[in-house]
Amino acid sequence: MENLSKYLSVVDRTDPIKYTGRVTKVQGLLVESRGPRAVIGEVCKILIPKTDRAAFAEVVGLRGESVQLMSYSNLDGIEAGCTVIATGDLLSVPVSKRLLGRVLDSMGRPVDGKGDIVSDQSYPAVAQPPDPLTRRRITRRIVTGVRSVDGLLPLGKGQRIGIFAGSGVGKSTILGMVARNTNADVNVIALIGERGREVREFLENDLGEEGLARSVVIVSTGDTPPLARLRGAYVATAVAEYFRDQGLDVMLLFDSVTRFARAQREIGLAVGEPPTTRGYTPSVFDSLPRLLERSGASDKGTITGI
Repeated sequence: MENLSKYLSVVDRTDPIKYTGRVTKVQGLLVESRGPRAVIGEVCKILIPKTDRAAFAEVVGLRGESVQLMSYSNLDGIEAGCTVIATGDLLSVPVSKRLLGRVLDSMGRPVDGKGDIVSDQSYPAVAQPPDPLTRRRITRRIVTGVRSVDGLLPLGKGQRIGIFAGSGVGKSTILGMVARNTNADVNVIALIGERGREVREFLENDLGEEGLARSVVIVSTGDTPPLARLRGAYVATAVAEYFRDQGLDVMLLFDSVTRFARAQREIGLAVGEPPTTRGYTPSVFDSLPRLLERSGASDKGTITGI
């Protein structure tokens, strides 16, 4: 009966009605449609007859009866009249220990050619940070394996630290050294907005087979739409939260948070937000703490962020 109740609860949450709409406008990064009934953050499917494919998009704004969507992929082939179908789901990522050694895209799908990841559990990509009173104090040290960092700037398990430097001076090299040599149980590495050629260089030269075996890598290159780059960061954090909930010490490596902020700025400007400091929109200053505060020490495990 217990096994049956699990499936009954799934049936209760299932909505047999499919809500659909039609594309009315495509401008820049934004797709507007009349309908479907959807909520902010919901994933929708846009059917493209000319290319016989479907593009996944996310609801980023609502104006009266108009729904504003932004695609995870390019907009080629989308025209007025294309059918938009609401999936009824927010973006989530399948999680399991089979993720170790794998490379995923911004939607949590494998891109390394090693086959699908079978999992009966998923974590929401966008989640609330832990309650402040449930966080453990930072009392234990984590070893990065980089002697200059461990000697001069020791880190605690659950701490966050930023690396600030110009391009081409070795930030990715340091992250690779940390991933190979840290005493953390798992590495989760988010390559956000990287150049396409640098991804393989990082995996083979900086990370190596030894580092990849105990890591999960989420890749969203600079040529992908801003929503894909943005969600890549959230998916990486969700994966790190899963391993933290398993009682593990996780090293979460972002390269880089700056490109995450730029992606959010592009989305904000596209939906009509006013630019503020350095052209960043108000949503950037809201998104950064909601992302970064999800790391830290819980009553089960820790996420140390670099």
